[in-house]
Amino acid sequence: MSRFSQPDPELGHRLGRRGMLGVAAGATAAALLGAAAPANAATRTTTGSATSATTPATASGTKGRGRPVLPPGRLGIQLYSLRDKVSTLGFGPVFAELERYGYDEVEFAGYTQGSAGPITLAQLKRLARNHGLNPIGSHVGYYSDDPNAYTFAQNLTKVLDDAQALGLKHIGTASGPFRYGSTVDAWKRAAEDFNTYGAAARARGMKFYQHNHSEEFSFATDNPKVRLYDVLLKETDPDLVHLEMDIYWAYVGQFRFSRRPDGTPAPFEPLNYVLRQPDRYPLFHVKDGESDPSNPYGYNMTDVGDGDIDYQRFISAVTRLRGHRLAHHWQAEHDNPAESFTFARRSSAHLHSLREKC
Repeated sequence: MSRFSQPDPELGHRLGRRGMLGVAAGATAAALLGAAAPANAATRTTTGSATSATTPATASGTKGRGRPVLPPGRLGIQLYSLRDKVSTLGFGPVFAELERYGYDEVEFAGYTQGSAGPITLAQLKRLARNHGLNPIGSHVGYYSDDPNAYTFAQNLTKVLDDAQALGLKHIGTASGPFRYGSTVDAWKRAAEDFNTYGAAARARGMKFYQHNHSEEFSFATDNPKVRLYDVLLKETDPDLVHLEMDIYWAYVGQFRFSRRPDGTPAPFEPLNYVLRQPDRYPLFHVKDGESDPSNPYGYNMTDVGDGDIDYQRFISAVTRLRGHRLAHHWQAEHDNPAESFTFARRSSAHLHSLREKC
């Protein structure tokens, strides 16, 4: 299912993710669904529809016979992609499938199971670890008009308490820095907020991060020569504020905003942002899209491996940097997959198949 069927796909994404945000801490503990496969049964060999992590099936994306492009232990998935399965099956069966597909990490988009029943943070942490999955990060809202909302602006201490209870090393937001508007000064104010959250997270041993969509690469309304993403990078402390580049949305941004509002060229390459400051990008979202110039966003979202984004090139360029082979985490994602388990399985198989060019 293409999210471009929505009138405003980015807004739809943000609202959908916000609807998932919530925490079950303090809720009555309930027995987990018995459908979760025991850890010793969820082997990482190719059985049925599951794909081996150690000897992945050959995929169309295989590039030569060099070492794997994907670093060991660094493939994750953003659970927003599997929200339908989490709400109907619960985290246990979902984690069992991800283990079979060869995933190492998970990134949360909420800590509740919806209709599948309540779960405590301690149970959730233990369940992930029992399936060999490292909880690496989580998306939480930036701000809200509701003073009781579960956001960084309204409930910073609670957000960090919960992240710490889960053992997260990263805690971030998928909200754009548009709280105060789209001017340079507005983004400077948002950067001050992010620095505050980053300092609080760092005091807990965590990294605060912001996840982009394409609008971050647009231009300031009061100075159309200035790209807003550049304001964010300049005005945030690199020791306190990190970035999770959503690679798909960055290339959508390239398609949409390679010219200023007056039509003058303003080309940019998303990968170059990372290569200039690799330490600022501990996390990435790996989602794919087919190029479609007739689409106002330039791409139609697909499962990873079915699109035109060259992940052999992108991941290799980052992991070949000295000291950076294991410094980053790669989270597969699709905003609206046709079948979410199929998306997860095929994306893992494709990424594990990629090889360095000899």
